[in-house]
Amino acid sequence: MKEILLTPEGKRRLEEELAELKGSVRARVTEAIREARSHGDLRENAAYHEAKMQQARIEGRIADLEKILEHATIVERPAGASGDIAHLGSKVKLFDLKWQEELTVTLVGSYEADPERNLVSIVSPLGSALVGRVVGDVVQVEAPAGILEYRIDAIE
Repeated sequence: MKEILLTPEGKRRLEEELAELKGSVRARVTEAIREARSHGDLRENAAYHEAKMQQARIEGRIADLEKILEHATIVERPAGASGDIAHLGSKVKLFDLKWQEELTVTLVGSYEADPERNLVSIVSPLGSALVGRVVGDVVQVEAPAGILEYRIDAIE
């Protein structure tokens, strides 16, 4: 198994998801199975089969989360570390040189990446281009649309 890196915030979010799946979500699916069984013949009961498939997905996600949390290394910024160098957990303010737009991303481990929330994995093309860089650096990122260039304006 490859190394799993998480920020403290990422670990907290995964623990919350796990608790919700083990609690209310699992209970709702169990109730849905019980309700579907009460309708009779299980061979032709679409609600029962759907609930069983949902149960399998939830149990698989629970197993994945437990394994991730068991093997994860929590990486925190060392006490007194300056915000000069981008690394796991850094919030990086970028300026897109082509589109003349600002973008702020947070560098996270691959298991907590969420592009919609600007949480960028350090192993993604953008994340790996930013790690180890400093304010003022211009980074190039190879993307399907071509080479993108960003200037690092701030690191927190």
